[in-house]
Amino acid sequence: MTQNRRAPRLRAATVIRTERLTPHLIRVVLGGEGLTGFGAGTFTDEYVKLQFPQPGVVYPEPLDAEVIRRDMPRDQWPHSRTYTVRSWDPESRELAIDFVHHGDKGIAGPWAARAKPGDVLHFFGPGGAYAPDPSADWYLYAGDESALPAIAASVAKIPAGGLAHVFVEVDGPADELKFDGAGDLRVSWLHRGDRPVGEALVEAVRGLEFPDGRVDVFVHGEANFVKDLRRHLRVERAIPREQLSISGYWRRGMNEDGWQSGKGEWNAAVEAEEAAALT
Repeated sequence: MTQNRRAPRLRAATVIRTERLTPHLIRVVLGGEGLTGFGAGTFTDEYVKLQFPQPGVVYPEPLDAEVIRRDMPRDQWPHSRTYTVRSWDPESRELAIDFVHHGDKGIAGPWAARAKPGDVLHFFGPGGAYAPDPSADWYLYAGDESALPAIAASVAKIPAGGLAHVFVEVDGPADELKFDGAGDLRVSWLHRGDRPVGEALVEAVRGLEFPDGRVDVFVHGEANFVKDLRRHLRVERAIPREQLSISGYWRRGMNEDGWQSGKGEWNAAVEAEEAAALT
């Protein structure tokens, strides 16, 4: 007998406060009864799927994912955007999410810029898969602004004294943040300027003299530079796959809807190229 697939739980949280961390990064702190039982904290790359209603579309009240998926055409479903859980405090029941903001471009960034206490945000999650391996000899992190929250959350969990080389590419000096953590953090901020996203990042990682020992790698961000670094690390450096957390969070020229619809095919092609290069 065929069973209807039950939609995942849709949570509602309320904006408590917002903070402009840098010219292009806004932190939104959420709270409320909808966060009761929220299960974040196991991984440092945990994410939620934020749901932004489309203008002019009437949705059921309260917002009900099952009703929407059952009764409404797909092109009227809320826009879904994936964001990292920057921090979760189960005692105060506060969830912090950092948003990259570049003016009126996109959906989530402009929403964060306008957000005020009392606003309601719906989301699914959390999901996640990565946390620093405490048995690693050293750590390598590389990413752009989209990976900054996960990188910051991860380096904070590195064991005391653990060596970590951290490469983050941002627009310019004003976009740098201070990382907290007990590890030996060697942080390199790369200023993009007019260069393509990820170009400076790839150069920096390629130029790193790798320390001895087993490395734990986290590389996330724009799909094209992630692909370049994946090839470098897997093929040229021969780092075993199980020591790598690598994924394209987004891709130039695509919104999340377009990227997610083609991400599986993209990943399959990258894996095929990688397998051919390793044989």
